[in-house]
Amino acid sequence: MAGVIPETEPFIRAAVNADPGLLSPSEEGPSLGSRMQRLVYAPFKAAVQREPDVWTVARRGSFRLRMSRLVRGLSQTAAHLSDPTIRAMARGPFLIVLDGLDECDDKREVKELIDGMLLFFSENPFIPLRVFITSRVEQHIQSRLSGPGVLLDNLVEHCSDDDIVTFLKAVFEDERRRNPVVQAYVQQHGEWPSPKDKQNLVKHIGGSFIFASAIFKSITDDGSPMTPMDRLPLALKMNPGLDALYMQTLARSEHLCHFPSIISTIALLLKPLPTSGIAELLGIDTYKVVNVLVNLQAIIQLPGTDDTPVTLCHTSLRDFLTTQNRSGRFYAHPTHHVHLFLRCLQCELKIRRNRAGSFFHPTECSPAVAYALTYSTAHLNQGSGLFKPLESDSAIQLCREALRLNPGTPETILGLANVVCSRAIHTGSAVDSEEAIGLYREVLKLRLSPHPARTAPLNNLGNALLDRHRRTGAMADLEEGISLLRESLHLVPPPHPDCALSLNGLANALQERHRRTKAVADLEEAISLHRVLLRLRPPPHPNRSISLNSLGNVLLDRYNCTTDVADIEEASSLFREALALRPSPHPGRSVPLSNLVLSLQSIFKERRALPSLEEAIIHCRELVDSRDYIGHRERVEWIGLLASLLRMRFATTEDEEDLLDIMSLEEEVAHFSA
Repeated sequence: MAGVIPETEPFIRAAVNADPGLLSPSEEGPSLGSRMQRLVYAPFKAAVQREPDVWTVARRGSFRLRMSRLVRGLSQTAAHLSDPTIRAMARGPFLIVLDGLDECDDKREVKELIDGMLLFFSENPFIPLRVFITSRVEQHIQSRLSGPGVLLDNLVEHCSDDDIVTFLKAVFEDERRRNPVVQAYVQQHGEWPSPKDKQNLVKHIGGSFIFASAIFKSITDDGSPMTPMDRLPLALKMNPGLDALYMQTLARSEHLCHFPSIISTIALLLKPLPTSGIAELLGIDTYKVVNVLVNLQAIIQLPGTDDTPVTLCHTSLRDFLTTQNRSGRFYAHPTHHVHLFLRCLQCELKIRRNRAGSFFHPTECSPAVAYALTYSTAHLNQGSGLFKPLESDSAIQLCREALRLNPGTPETILGLANVVCSRAIHTGSAVDSEEAIGLYREVLKLRLSPHPARTAPLNNLGNALLDRHRRTGAMADLEEGISLLRESLHLVPPPHPDCALSLNGLANALQERHRRTKAVADLEEAISLHRVLLRLRPPPHPNRSISLNSLGNVLLDRYNCTTDVADIEEASSLFREALALRPSPHPGRSVPLSNLVLSLQSIFKERRALPSLEEAIIHCRELVDSRDYIGHRERVEWIGLLASLLRMRFATTEDEEDLLDIMSLEEEVAHFSA
C-alpha cells in the first residue's frame, strides 16, 4: 500500500516501530484482524485526513447517496488538488482485493478479520476505500457477511457459456495459426473444431475456466503422438480433477441425519428444486436440508432463500456422485430413483386428496408437487428393474388410490398402467401384463391423434405388446406393437427431444420380427434407427451405454446372417465403449460385458487372433466372479462359456493350466446340476 499511496508510508513505519511483531509470522504475532487495522486501515485513514478538502467532500451527503455525491464532489475538487495520490482518490475509492479467503485454515482468524473490517467501515462509512473478497461460500465466511454495508454476488452467475465460447474461439484460432497440422486438416475438412464439437465442449466444461484451460491444453499437447483432432473426442471424457475436493467436502456432512437421501436426490433430480422443494419431496423439514447443505457450499450453490433452486457449482459433481468407483460411499445408487418415484406419488396423492375430482396444472402447485407431476414417470423408467416386491406393491396401491380420487383422467390411468407394467416385467406376471395393456388402450381412447401427449401411451403399449409377444409368441402382438411405435415416431420424429423411446422401441421390435421371419429389411431398418439414436446421445449422455449395446446387438444379428467380419468388429468396439461407461460395480455392467465376450469369441473363430480370445477369457472370468447373475442357471451358462473359451485356448497353446481350470469349472457345473 505504501508503494501505491506514499502518504501512508510514515504511518505504516510508525506502527511497525511501535510493534515489530506486526511483521512476524501470523502464529507468533498479532492476529490477522489486528494487522489489517494497524497496517492498512489506520494508515489509510490518517493519509486521507491529511488532505482536508478530500475528507470534507467525502463526509458530505447522506448515507444513501454518499457514493454518487462522493465521486461527483471529488471530481469537482480535483482541479485544485496537486498531489497525484489525492487526484487518484478524487477519481473514486481505492480497492483492496482479498482472493481465496476460504483457503485460510484458521476460521477464527477469518471471522475476526471480517468483523474488524465491518466495524471499520461502519465507523468510517465515507472513507474512499473498498474491499473486494472472492471466496467459495463457506458458512463461517457467509455468516459474517450478512450485515449492512455488504454486497453479496454469485460469481457463477456472471460466468455464462458465452464466456467459455469466447475463450475457446480465441485459443483455437491461435492454435490454428501456429499449428501446421491443424492448418492442413482445416484445408481438407473445413472448420475445426466443428460447431457440434464446440457445443459439446462448452457443455462438458460447465462454466469453469480452469477446466476449460485444462481441456484445451490436453487437446493441443505438443508432447502427445496423437493429433489435436484425435485428442478432442478424448477431452470430452476428461475428468475435471475435483474428486478429492468432492470427497473432502461431502465428508463434512455425512454424519448428519438424511445426508445420503438429500445428496442422492440432488444428484438424480431431473430439474433443480429449492431447499423447501427437496424437503417436501423427501417428506422432511426444510431446516434439515439446509443443515446438510450449509457445510457443502464449496461444491453446491445454497441460495439465500427457500424458493430458489439448489444448483451444483460444477456439473462434474453429478458425474462424480453417479459413478460408484469415484464416489464410493457417497454414490447415488440408481435404486434411489425408486425412492424418488414413490415420494413423487405421495406428493401427487397429497394434492389429489385435497382437490379430489378437480383438474390442476403443475404451475398451480408447490415446486415439489409440480416436479412430481412432471417427472415421476422418468424416475419410474430410471428405476425399472430395481423395484423390490414391496416397493412395486406400494406404488400400485398409491396409483389405485389416485385413480379412485380422479377417475377417468388419462394421466392417472397412465401412471397406474406404468407401475403395473413395471411389476409385470419384473415378476413375469401375465395378470399384470394384461391389466397394463388394457389400461394403455384406455388412455389411447382418451388421447386421440394428434394429441401431443399420445406418444407416451403409444410407446408403452407397443413395448408391452412386444413383451407379451416374447412370452407367448403371438405375432399379432408384434405386428400391432410395430404399428403403434411407428405412429409414435411419426408424431415425434428425430431430432425431437422425445423421439428416443420411439426410436429404441421400434428398432427393438423390428429386430425381434427379423429373428422370427428372417426379413433382412427389418434388420437393416433396426440398425439405421439405432445409429440415429446413438448420434442423439453423444458423450456424456447417461443413456449412451444403452444405445451402444443395442446397436452392437443388432450388428451381431446381421453378422450371424451375413458373416461379415466388419459387423462383428464394429460390435465389439461398441461393447467396449459401453463397458467403459459402466465401470465395476455398475449394476448393468454384465450386459455389455457378456456381449463383448460373445463378439470376441466370434472374432477369434474368424481371425484365429489369440489376443481376442485372451480378452474374451478375461471378461468371462469377471462375469463368473460377479454377482450380477440371476439365479444358478445363468451362472452355469457363464461357467460353461468360460470352459469353452479355455478349450479354444488349449487347442491353440496346449497350456496344461487351462486343462486344470476346465476340470474345476466342469466340477462346479456338476455341483449346480446336482
